Amino acid sequence: MASLPTVLLAAAFLLATAIYIRSYDTVGRTATATTTHLHFFMHDDYTGPRPTAARIVSGRSLLPTLPLSSDGDIDNNATAAESTLLSSPRQFGDVVVLNNALTEGPRGDSARVGTAQGFAVRVSEGGIVSHLNMHMVLDAGEHRGSSVTANGRIDMDATVRESVIIGGTGKFRFARGYMLTRNYDYDLARGGVVEIDVYVQH
Repeated sequence: MASLPTVLLAAAFLLATAIYIRSYDTVGRTATATTTHLHFFMHDDYTGPRPTAARIVSGRSLLPTLPLSSDGDIDNNATAAESTLLSSPRQFGDVVVLNNALTEGPRGDSARVGTAQGFAVRVSEGGIVSHLNMHMVLDAGEHRGSSVTANGRIDMDATVRESVIIGGTGKFRFARGYMLTRNYDYDLARGGVVEIDVYVQH
């Protein structure tokens, strides 16, 4: 049977080890974490000579072409908003893939800093709301070769949309943070330019 001093020594050792591990986790990951602000413009092109975004699954067939009344007949009293929704270039169930340029400025000839790659699924039967998963791979500057991944709900009717940064690679390993997006010059049918601000802790 172990003596009392041996038991106390073992307990002290285990306590010291637990404190060291907790201290390393706190100091190594939180206290010394850096917050980086990334700002760029994403060019989302559905209709140009070389589209960078495409709808690969269409949800149009899931909805009637005209608003229906409760008894299943065509509703001639449907509001303009309801009719517009059903003729929208985005429908419930649509799946869109992205391979969009990220640039320093809003113009197409602005310096390229990376590529936004991912997909969005329209998840709302009313309004233009999508679930977005997007990797922003950086090709230039001090973060070249690194990437951050955003995940979240995108409501196109909102002026500013917020998504979660769920991780990253390279300099952004263990990344956490948030992404804000705003329409800079955007049309649902053709695409356009979206302004992006990423605040990432790593």
